[in-house]
Amino acid sequence: MKQFNITIITVLIVLLYSYTAQANTYEITPYLGYSVSDNIDSAATNTSLSISNDTNYGIGFAWQNGINGQGQVLVNYVSHDYKSDLDNKNHSLNITYAHFNGIAMFRQENYITTLSLGLGGGYFDTDADNKLYPSLTIALGTRYEINNNWAFITELRSYATLTDKKDNLFCSQDICSAQFSDALWIESNLSVGLSYKF
Repeated sequence: MKQFNITIITVLIVLLYSYTAQANTYEITPYLGYSVSDNIDSAATNTSLSISNDTNYGIGFAWQNGINGQGQVLVNYVSHDYKSDLDNKNHSLNITYAHFNGIAMFRQENYITTLSLGLGGGYFDTDADNKLYPSLTIALGTRYEINNNWAFITELRSYATLTDKKDNLFCSQDICSAQFSDALWIESNLSVGLSYKF
């Protein structure tokens, strides 16, 4: 019985040590920002159609990978509008980005500069159709650590998504309100976030 108690106490000490060693290794960050994107073209005249610049919303889930690095899953959403010269009506283009990112941290006490690279996809949803395209992302940011759990984050992020001008993403019943200008869709956003470590 004494041996059993020593084993239980040893296991509890190891579990407690493991928990404290892993404390504050995960973090969640909601983001809010402003997005600027490429224009699209009219499918009928090949003239440029202006797309609205809009608010983006995001959430990131990260884990520590050493003292100066993180892995992250980032999901970002933005809803754009454009006016078609075909029917003179407003149409929507909603984009959800999901990426696996690596984040490098360059520390100066509580102030940290970050560089992030990621690979994932962009889910494009219009009034007519929806498509999933491969996408890359790069970001330069800052984080100010308020305390051991909270940090204020700013970030300038760009997405490069490989699209196809021949896709029927903007087409309904063989009538196309727009088309991509190029095979590469570029979108950038400036965001702020509040990060919580647990």
